[in-house]
Amino acid sequence: MGPPIKNQGTSNQIDRLQAVGYYRIMNKKEAKKITGGLSAPGKMPEGSYNLPAAACQTGAKLRQIPGTPCYGCYAFKGRYNFPNVKDALTRRLESITHPDWVEAMATLVKGKKHFRWHDSGDIQSVEHLKKIFEVCKLTPDTLHWLPTQERKFLPLSQDSIPKNLIIRLSNAKNDTKPGKSWDHWSTVVSAPSGGHLCPAPEQGNTCGDCRACWSRDVKEVQYRIH
Repeated sequence: MGPPIKNQGTSNQIDRLQAVGYYRIMNKKEAKKITGGLSAPGKMPEGSYNLPAAACQTGAKLRQIPGTPCYGCYAFKGRYNFPNVKDALTRRLESITHPDWVEAMATLVKGKKHFRWHDSGDIQSVEHLKKIFEVCKLTPDTLHWLPTQERKFLPLSQDSIPKNLIIRLSNAKNDTKPGKSWDHWSTVVSAPSGGHLCPAPEQGNTCGDCRACWSRDVKEVQYRIH
């Protein structure tokens, strides 16, 4: 991290950067080099950030168990097997320990209304999650959505989660009801059973106008088994 530069950016930008110890305004070219760049899954409205599914910790175990959302994981199929995609995923995984990763991610996410963390992959550690929190704080005008199986890394108190971030805990088994230990959930179902059913299969496998996954008012999002 370079020395403080106080004569760049708006006062609000500087205030937000100072709040977490960052002062410098980074350009997008440098940010892409540090982070490996964002991913662009066709379903999402404005982009995402993915990591190798092979690096999932809980997911790696669930992938071997029928009846779980990770069984037959899509992130081991199709384009995820292309060498250039694998290389990009590896670069992103390696980048999260970079000292300027938070600032670089905030530079790339800024200006987006909606952002999804990990269209493949998952949280790697408590420190990784804390860095994501910092990115969210630096991009207060963006709604962030983070689906996860990594219960062990989540904070005991949800009060510490930035208000513009929805962490959806994924049920570990299909066709089960959300628990009471967390506020927002996602469930894979064979038949709808109460929560908000993802409309993507009926609209070209895209989110369309739906933003339920980012909504604090939607407690459970259900996805059909496919």
